[in-house]
Amino acid sequence: MTDLGDLKKISEHLPIRDEKMPVVFVGHGSPMNGIEDNEFSLRWKEMGKQFPLPAAVLCISAHWYTRGTFITAMNKPATIHDFYGFPQGLSNVLYPAPGDPKLARETSGLITKATVGLDHEWGLDHGCWSVVRHMYPDAAVPVLQLSIDGTRSPQWHYELASELQILRSKGVLILGSGNMVHNLRMLDWQNPDNGFDWAIEMNTTFKRLIEHAEYEKLFNYPNLGNAAKLSVPTPDHYLPLVYVLGLKGKNEAPIFFNDKIVMGSVSMTSVRF
Repeated sequence: MTDLGDLKKISEHLPIRDEKMPVVFVGHGSPMNGIEDNEFSLRWKEMGKQFPLPAAVLCISAHWYTRGTFITAMNKPATIHDFYGFPQGLSNVLYPAPGDPKLARETSGLITKATVGLDHEWGLDHGCWSVVRHMYPDAAVPVLQLSIDGTRSPQWHYELASELQILRSKGVLILGSGNMVHNLRMLDWQNPDNGFDWAIEMNTTFKRLIEHAEYEKLFNYPNLGNAAKLSVPTPDHYLPLVYVLGLKGKNEAPIFFNDKIVMGSVSMTSVRF
């Protein structure tokens, strides 16, 4: 892990603050949450008002799943509409937050687990902007995304995330955006406010393991049984949670919010430290 002295040698781009920023995992759910005022988006708005104003937001979104690790490094990241079948109004949304190339280079320099590519093509996908636009609607806070290397294990991602803890002391809000339980093939369109038994079971298990810091079990989630296999059929929406666990401070307790299963098989349950 990089200490304060090492970081000052790397860059003085952002000064050290007296208080660390929170680190947050959000269940982002449907892209429609990006434009609706509902129980989930209203909680995101509340967080934006409750937290200290960040120097920047660094988002790890389930929707930037890559081979290798990359960070957005452009001045003006594009708004990516990476979905289909939704109302045109959603595709018309633009979130023109600036980027921060200097912070991108600094973040890249902190990471020793991988060579981090500086990306000028991606932008902000809906896993990022659908949440952040509620938190910071004026789009004045710089926003960057860090990709998820789909070839690596949860343990590897946890260790990479731990190398970024110093950014919390520099006013960077680090946001993991995915869903603990996410199985789109089993959506229950007839009962949008209910969860399947296996989804409720797994959501409860994940919360308990987070509370007790039993991270090895979370890394090896396929061993948790059939409910886990149904809940996490692919790791893309799960791994942003692992990043947030890697960024947790030693004595920080989890605070859960938006704790609800929707459409049978999607958990909106979120946690911050």
